[in-house]
Amino acid sequence: MAKKAARNLVIVESPAKAKTIGKYLGPDYEVRASMGHLRDLPKSKLGVDVEHDFEPNYRPIRGKEELINELKKLSKASDTVYLATDPDREGEAISWHLKNLLDLSDEKAKRVTFNEITRKVVTESIHHPREIDQDLVDAQQARRILDRIVGYELSPLLWKKIRRGLSAGRVQSVAMRLVADREKEIKDFVPQEYWTLDALLKNDGGVPFRARYYGKDGKKYEPASQEEVSAIQAEVQGLPFAVKSVKRTDKQRSPAPPFTTSTMQQDASRKLNMTPRRTMAIAQQLYEGVDITGEGTVGLITYMRTDSLRISEEAIAAAKTFILGRYGQDYYPKAARHYKAKAGAQDAHEAIRPSDVNLTPEQIKGDLTGAQYRLYRLIWSRFLASQMANAVYDSVSAQIMAGEHEFHASASNLKFSGYTAVYEESRDDDSKEEKEYIRLSTDTFEDVIAGRRPYLILKNDKIRTGMIVSALEFMQGRATGRELALEIVCMDDAGTSSALEDGYCVVGIRQQEILKEAGADAAEYADQPAMQYGA
Repeated sequence: MAKKAARNLVIVESPAKAKTIGKYLGPDYEVRASMGHLRDLPKSKLGVDVEHDFEPNYRPIRGKEELINELKKLSKASDTVYLATDPDREGEAISWHLKNLLDLSDEKAKRVTFNEITRKVVTESIHHPREIDQDLVDAQQARRILDRIVGYELSPLLWKKIRRGLSAGRVQSVAMRLVADREKEIKDFVPQEYWTLDALLKNDGGVPFRARYYGKDGKKYEPASQEEVSAIQAEVQGLPFAVKSVKRTDKQRSPAPPFTTSTMQQDASRKLNMTPRRTMAIAQQLYEGVDITGEGTVGLITYMRTDSLRISEEAIAAAKTFILGRYGQDYYPKAARHYKAKAGAQDAHEAIRPSDVNLTPEQIKGDLTGAQYRLYRLIWSRFLASQMANAVYDSVSAQIMAGEHEFHASASNLKFSGYTAVYEESRDDDSKEEKEYIRLSTDTFEDVIAGRRPYLILKNDKIRTGMIVSALEFMQGRATGRELALEIVCMDDAGTSSALEDGYCVVGIRQQEILKEAGADAAEYADQPAMQYGA
């Protein structure tokens, strides 16, 4: 018996998303992937009529003719075509292009978006379609046309005036100007000398501590030279140090809001040593769906391109239930937390959060790759922490006098963990920032290069950023001892390359096995070809 044709066609962008959504919707829906854009401005020319209101000249993308024809056939045989591309301006534009390319009427074409790919959200969205948002489409077209005009018109000018091969861009050129201005500020900076003076003291119990010099006669003073420091030392030499006052307070620290795209990339870089590109690629996988034992394909996080800090009331309620159940009443604030985004932020989507907070990272770890697990754990922890009570610190500050000279000492201890029981925000200037370094000896590296030891020793259950001596220098016979930051991604069968920070590439390495245990010291890559290096 011939298979009954589906009455409805759903077009998404990626095959992974199509697989997940298809399982939720059932046999009445045919779910296909557009594989991104199906038409665009031609590469061979400007493609924008600047004399006639900047009219774009869109053309089907070369190599996608077969896919376009297939979608045309499926759309003609369907009662309704649901355009379910990503819920952002780029996705809106892809839906608009699809509608025009497939010659769909307003009645037949329906726009649906999924902030998260779960059965509930998918089915609700399908039952509540909308029209294509032309404002979002126009915004994308303006960006695309500007990119094309700036790139195609200014790049040849750079070739003519400076050097062939240079490029200009709507964002690239502005970023370059910011970098250049900042570099000029750095070069023009005139350093000013300053000194600090610490006194090494002991309390009555013999416990040592440091006190920082504050000033004299109640006035703050910062010594500007070694001579001034020596003069202060001479004045306090031999004087008794006495505690004048002690102030003890409870200081509270609030949790950070849930992730936006930029804050997720920043924290993934600091804590997981992931590049922004790799972070977004893994987040896309988590959003589109992962096969979970006993659950099938599940979208694990909400849409990962957002500036919003908004959280749905349903998600807030779910977080409350989870926190109360696992941690108790003390760990939940008096009222649910709501965060406000900065002025001008796009608020079309929620902040990045787990689709189901009850799917803990540990619960699904066995179904995820190491990178997926670490990023999901980061997103899950940050979201849960954002709804928890403040951390409380016991802060003590002491004013200590030596004659007329004043020293200050302070310390704090965690009194109540609050949200830090789940997550602690890191910063670029954190002295205690999480760092796990890998050091390969000279001998080891020479063996790897020569092919005698075709593997790397890697720390933990997933590849981490490490400090490694430049292989290129060894190959050139210039062992300078210079150290470079090495970032290695998981190698796939296609031989995906990973890049050294200085622009070199490591290729030809494929992943054999990664230790699963969280506390593992090393993972060994064996049966591999020797490492090759190139620019």
